[in-house]
Amino acid sequence: MDGNDLGSETTRRGIISQAWMRISQLYQGTLDKWTPHTKGRWFGSFLLLTVFVIRIITKQGWYIVTYALGIYHLNLFIAFLTPKIDPAMDFDADDDNGPALPTRASEEFRPFIRRLPEFKFWLSVTKSTIIAFFCTFVDAFNIPVFWPILVMYFITLFCITMKRQIKHMIKYRYLPFTHSKPKYKTVESTVTVN
Repeated sequence: MDGNDLGSETTRRGIISQAWMRISQLYQGTLDKWTPHTKGRWFGSFLLLTVFVIRIITKQGWYIVTYALGIYHLNLFIAFLTPKIDPAMDFDADDDNGPALPTRASEEFRPFIRRLPEFKFWLSVTKSTIIAFFCTFVDAFNIPVFWPILVMYFITLFCITMKRQIKHMIKYRYLPFTHSKPKYKTVESTVTVN
């Protein structure tokens, strides 16, 4: 190898890394533009999921891909409902019921922080649905199975998992959904001068 070959390879690497960096910047810019449009993002994801389900129904196959997608979405949903700091792992020996989130106005307000934020939840659901959709074009993933068993197993798994999650929510007294910001009462002080 002489100096010219080394220089041209370095130039090629530089061009590839610059192109990759530019693609990454465009991707991140697009995600940043979509961030405030929550309803539109989720509408697009449900539309994409509907197209995926229609493809599965019309082609009568790829049930393993659908089952794997459902299990993955279930795991994402559980992470979305779970607090970032799990109260089950942070307990006092004196308290039999374990710690609880504040429930009265006199207690400190600590907002519910999710283990999986809404935007990352949406992004993971969308990416996984796109990947599963493209998997339906590969015949290697079309493994023949008796799909009613997968459906019953998924329903059973969903019920057991949600029952455990709801019990956890009741035990540690937290609600993962808030409709609006907390409103603080203002104290109107009247000053009288005598």
